[in-house]
Amino acid sequence: MLPIGVFEADTDCRVLWANDGYRTLVLGGAAIVAGTAPWVNALPQERTDCEQQWRAHKETGAPFSVQFRIGTPAGETVWVQVSAESNISHGVTKYFGTAIDCTSAMQQSALSHQLVSLLDASGEAVLIFDRAGNLQFANEVATTMIGVTESSLTNTDVAARTFMQAIRDQLPRELLEQYDPTSPINKWHGEIGFRSPDGLPRTLSVVVQVTRDRDGSVHHWSVIASDITEARQLQTELTRQATHDALTSLPNRVLILRKIAEAIERSRTTKNTVAVLFIDIDKLKHVNDTIGHAVGDQFIVTIAQRLVTATRPSDVVARIGGDEFVVLCEGLLDEHVSMEVADRIRLSITGPLILQGIEIDSGASVGVALVSQEMLRTESSVDAAVTLLRCADTAMYRAKQRGRGRCELYNNEMHSAARERLVLSGQLEQALAARQFSLVYQPLISAHTNRTVAIEALLRWNHPERGELSPATFLELAEESGLINPIGDWVLGAASTAIRGWIDSGLLDRHTALHVNVSRRQLADTTFVDRVSTILSQTSLDAHQLVLETSESTLIDNNPTILRTVTTLKRQGVRIAVDDFGTGYSSLSSLRTFPADQLKLDGTLVRDVGRTDGGDDPIVRSLIQLAHSLNLTVIAEWVSTSDQVDRLRILGCDFLQGHHISAPLTEKAMRENYLGTGAGAGPVPAK
Repeated sequence: MLPIGVFEADTDCRVLWANDGYRTLVLGGAAIVAGTAPWVNALPQERTDCEQQWRAHKETGAPFSVQFRIGTPAGETVWVQVSAESNISHGVTKYFGTAIDCTSAMQQSALSHQLVSLLDASGEAVLIFDRAGNLQFANEVATTMIGVTESSLTNTDVAARTFMQAIRDQLPRELLEQYDPTSPINKWHGEIGFRSPDGLPRTLSVVVQVTRDRDGSVHHWSVIASDITEARQLQTELTRQATHDALTSLPNRVLILRKIAEAIERSRTTKNTVAVLFIDIDKLKHVNDTIGHAVGDQFIVTIAQRLVTATRPSDVVARIGGDEFVVLCEGLLDEHVSMEVADRIRLSITGPLILQGIEIDSGASVGVALVSQEMLRTESSVDAAVTLLRCADTAMYRAKQRGRGRCELYNNEMHSAARERLVLSGQLEQALAARQFSLVYQPLISAHTNRTVAIEALLRWNHPERGELSPATFLELAEESGLINPIGDWVLGAASTAIRGWIDSGLLDRHTALHVNVSRRQLADTTFVDRVSTILSQTSLDAHQLVLETSESTLIDNNPTILRTVTTLKRQGVRIAVDDFGTGYSSLSSLRTFPADQLKLDGTLVRDVGRTDGGDDPIVRSLIQLAHSLNLTVIAEWVSTSDQVDRLRILGCDFLQGHHISAPLTEKAMRENYLGTGAGAGPVPAK
């Protein structure tokens, strides 16, 4: 760095006097010649630019500062910055200025421009925001992709603020709330949904770097964004063509078999019934032969629309052949309900249709098959799906043989659901006293650090005759009989004791949370808060470690007693999670007012995440954004594949739970197979 030059000049910026530093820097050590400009040794073009800037300064009075290059005796090029200010003394105007070596700064500036130009050429938007979210820098690509303008740098541009808010809503909460200089969580690579300046929704792949001060506070945000909308749309369309019927746009045989296999796999955990309805449309060949294939195609499309209308949103309708359709239903109570559903679907497509002025009588034969325990024991989920579809096909042919226009069940053995329910209710009365209940535990891990953050306690009934039963089998009976309160107290006490023991033994981090399910009836009990406080005190578990999961239906209950209970629990430090969100109610307005801390996405939403066609990505992404904007932590359950883990991490999900992380384990298995590995140092996939 050369010395700082100081000079005095007249009103034309001609040097009257200068120090040695000026002579060394500007003149290369030569003698000072009065009446010359400070840029006398600059390159010719730059001398002209300097003179023009001086004239502009004299006309506007703006601060004067110029940069120019000069050659040194050693053959190098040095950048010099000259600044000058006027001073009036004894009625005479003179200028006093400085000359400094700015070579390093100009080189850095040139390099920055080159890097920005390179990023512009790559088609990526680069933006920098200060700690408050105000835009500090944006390249040209950001103008077209995000819609930022010159006003963005004055913090008045709506597009810049909207984009930053979208990023904040998508970011994992750990990235905002916790600071670990050794953790990669300070940088996040994910996706956000954003409406571009042309008004169209876009999917942007973003890399967000959070730079912090030494005290851990955010200093600024750096964002690189690229538009992947077209690539995703192309990928989705190619996948859709491979898995959907071209005429009706319904799933084809390939996709419906996959959906059936996934439903069967879920039923191994949820114990839900899986039913497949095989539907054969009558008279399609007659229509094609007598009226034409164009009307036949319209006939098939109309039937497909009626089938979709007649089924539940959670059901899957597929076309697997010319006149053959399949409907996949989950969660039906028994064979009787399955047959009622099948008959309702059959009636929806039975009757006269008017197509192109021609009346066509439509009808159908329906075969119904339910997954059996033998299938679950002896076959894989993929093989069981093929078997189940074949059984439904066989039942359909039986219906056609018996006269068409009817429904047949593959397994003709009927069971009295009412009697079984009555017997089970009586046995439930004795189960708690007979110590037939037990707990299994399933970990929840951080999607971004893979660390165990919580353990959920799940109730099991070790029935002496029927084996292990999940709560879905007897929970409704427990609520109707009032047994849910003593059973719930036992669950909370046993789980709190187990968690406390694991923490004291050093197998779990002392901040690990315990998740326990509670029903609306428990929350509506005025003594529930006192009972929870007593159990926590007896087991020495802190209130902030307890997370009570309640169903989505509690959101819309508007029961003042429940709201008082939840508010009191939160005041004591207990957290509230909304379980199975997205199963039917999805009351967004209630979610905004209900005092929840966590949102647990239902497995039906998570199941398609990670598929190549995008699946439920837009829905899941939107729910994560919504939850984060309401300051809720998001948990995804039923995570069963590594693809789902990767995708949920990209979408900004906070915590993961499911068989891919770990199957529900007994207390002994937790100690030996999960906690024994180092307090949840890594996932233990289900075998």
